[in-house]
Parts: sequence; structure tokens; C-alpha cells
Amino acid sequence: MLLARVVELQIIKGNYFYSLAEDNRIRHIPITAPRGEIYARGGEILAGNTNVQNFKNDVQISEWKRTYPLGSGFAHVSGYLGEINPQEAGKVDPGCTDKGPRTQGLLTGRGGLEEQYECVLRGIDGEELVEVDTFGKKIRTLGTKNSISGNNLQTTIDYGLQQKVSEVMRQKGAVVVTDGYGEILALYSHPSFDPFNIEKYLTNPNLPLFNRVISGAYHPGSLFKLVTAASALSEGKIDKNFTYDDQGVIKVNEFEYNNWFFTQYGKTEGLINLKKALARSTDTFFYKIGEFVGPDVLASWANKFGLGNLTNIDLPGEISGLVPSPDWKRQYKNENWFLGNTYHMSIGQGDLTASPLQANLMTSVIANGGKFCKPHIKQTSEPPVCADLDLSSEDLDQIKQGMLQACLSGGTGYPFFDFTPQIACKTGTAETEIEDKTHAWFTAFAQDIVVTVLVEKGGEGSSVAAPIAKDILNYWFHER
Repeated sequence: MLLARVVELQIIKGNYFYSLAEDNRIRHIPITAPRGEIYARGGEILAGNTNVQNFKNDVQISEWKRTYPLGSGFAHVSGYLGEINPQEAGKVDPGCTDKGPRTQGLLTGRGGLEEQYECVLRGIDGEELVEVDTFGKKIRTLGTKNSISGNNLQTTIDYGLQQKVSEVMRQKGAVVVTDGYGEILALYSHPSFDPFNIEKYLTNPNLPLFNRVISGAYHPGSLFKLVTAASALSEGKIDKNFTYDDQGVIKVNEFEYNNWFFTQYGKTEGLINLKKALARSTDTFFYKIGEFVGPDVLASWANKFGLGNLTNIDLPGEISGLVPSPDWKRQYKNENWFLGNTYHMSIGQGDLTASPLQANLMTSVIANGGKFCKPHIKQTSEPPVCADLDLSSEDLDQIKQGMLQACLSGGTGYPFFDFTPQIACKTGTAETEIEDKTHAWFTAFAQDIVVTVLVEKGGEGSSVAAPIAKDILNYWFHER
């Protein structure tokens, strides 16, 4: 029996026990690769790495911990890291087959740039073969496969501006700042979250993980009057000499469509042109020119300005918003389109929705001379990708002059009456499903910057959103 047992252990199962002994003697120590760092346009670190030295059974293990210097002030753009789950383990990400399959328990990008550019930022892990004694202590290194760091990512983000935006935006809503040609200078959604402690935010009713800049769909309110004006001018329905006599209300059968100035103060604007209508945000003026254009053409121009479509910004989770039309209403609501629907659409209400990013790009069309430019956060040496909307310089100037007057005495953008340099702006106060709760909008441009602010159900654009924009523009022109 003893001889048989010896034969079994040494001959029959010899290789098996030898393998066990080798596995006990030789350890495979992973060498995790640091992720690529994310930089602001000026070279400041937005997402970096810290080396952490851990010891396991007297064997040193090198690990990397992600750092986010701006923390919650950049969380919706940076994203965060989370463990690879069993469903993802063993799969190879499309676009980064050279980095092999994912390993369960290791970290991967979740949300923001970390997810969008996972294949760029992710490195290739290495390992060290170590011989240990029976107590697990290291005897010697048998071999090393070095790790390969991930590639760095240069962005268009202005570090100081991003920090400022996150400091001044303390109400539920969103801020986005661009250069007018698609480069994102700052992007912030409030409330935000700590990228190192995600779990506690998952059940928060204020939805701090929700990126309101690209994923929020809101009635744009009077900001949409820029599109209504451009469509009426381009389609030849009005020209620079067109005037309208505002009487405070337009009656259609038993329905009344009022101007805000008449509703709030019982006053009328009288005879006005396009520039004053933009400066004063006169609803009745835009009801009428929207009627001249018609809903189908108005919807077509909204699409040209980037509404109702994905902007294809390099962040995950974007929504397209909605541009309604008579066909859409018949198909999805089984209802006919009425003149009142056109009136509501003409001032940015009804079923029309847009994200704050779309509102900013819509404003940029006026700021940059009539081009819709694709937004991006990754820095590139290529020229901006823009589509020319064929707006005449004369028509654009009419709209610009109206926006300039909006931020001068008599306009609706009163926080900017004494601001230098001169700002072209448009205020917006959009009705919501809750009575007396309105979204506060403000969008503006000057020189090389376009700023859009949304305060969700916050009140009036001029009194709530405009002061936030003023703090941002004051930093840009006077403090940085």
C-alpha cells in the first residue's frame, strides 16, 4: 500500500503536485499601467495619477490612484473610474484590440472623457515573476514584463474658467462656454458629484450624476427667437424695414396670445422693428413673423441651427432634443397642428426642447458669422468642422444689433448695462409643467467667447441667469 501510494504521488500525479509547488513558489505580481493624464488647454492637469506602493506577503505591488484636482468642479467632463463587472470581463473594447481583453476587478472609465477616450487613456499592464519561500517571502525576481502607460489627452478646457464656473454656478442647472467655433472652454452641471465616492449619489433626488449640459431637454424660451428671426429674414418674410405694432395681445378666435410686458405690467411696445423686438423680447412680434414663416420652414431652420439633432460632442450620454412639426404632431400625438402651435414654437415653447449645449451652439451661429460648428473637448490641430448656413451678413447684423441692444439700457439684459466690453445677449424665461416655475436662460457673446447659462426652474433669465453669466464674463475679461 505504501509503495502504491508513492507511485501515485510521484508518477501518476507527479506533474500535478509539481505544478502546485511551482505555483506556490512563483508568484505573478501585476504591474498596473498608469492611465494617460488629461490636460487643460494650458497644460494644467485635469486628471492625473499618484503612485501607491502596497505590500502583500512581503512582495511590493505598484498601483496607481487617479487624481482629479478640480474634483466635483469637473466631474461631469472627466467622468470617473469603476470596476469592470463580470459581464464586461474578457471582452475586448472596439478600437483598442491591442490592449487585450478587460480583466474583472480592474478599473475602467465611466462617464465623461474617461469613458469616451477609454482606449486612448488605458495602458497595458505588465507583471513580475517572483520566487518566494515557503513563508511567501520574496527570494528573487525571475523576470519582468514592463507596463505601458496610457496616452495623454489634451483638451480645450480653460482650467481657470472651469474652476470659476463651478464656483459661481450654485443653483440647479448648467453652464457651457465655447469659443464660438466648437471648442468647449468650460462645461459644468449642478449639482455635481465627487468622482471618488459615486455610491452615495445614486439615490439623490437632485440627480447629481445627470449631465444637464448635454442630457437635459428644456424649452429654450425666448432664446429660440434668434432662429425665428433668422428664418424670417432669410426666407424674405421680413426685412430690415419691417415693423410691427405691438398691442400686447393677439386674438385668434377664443384664444389670446399675450406679450410678457402686457401680462406683467399692462403695457405695450407700440411700433417696433426686429432689433427692438429682440432687445425687448417682444412675444407678439415673433408670433407674427413665425406665422409668416410657417411651422415646417421654421422647423427646418431649427434643424440647421443644430436643434433636434445630436451635436456629436465627444462625451457620452447626449440627447437630441425635439423640434416639432405638423407631421410629427400627427404621427406621435394623432392631433392636427394649429396656429397656436406655431405661435408657441416661435417663442421657444410648446413641444420644442433643446439642451444648454445646443442653445450655446445656436448662439454661436450668430456670433461667428453664420456657421454651425461641431463641438469638441479633445484638442485638435485640425480646423473647426463647420457648416455654413448661408445667412447674409446684413441679416446677421440685424440680429446682432438686436442682441447688443438687449444688453444696453432699455433691453432685457439689465445686469450688463454697465459692462465692458459690450455684450450681445438674449434672455429667456421658459414656462414649465409647474405653474409659476420657469427656466431662467441667458446666452451671450463677445469677442472670443460664447456663454450660456440655464437655471432649472429658477425664475427669470434677466434676474437669475444673467448675473451668473456676468460673473463668468467678468472673470474672462477682467480677472484672469
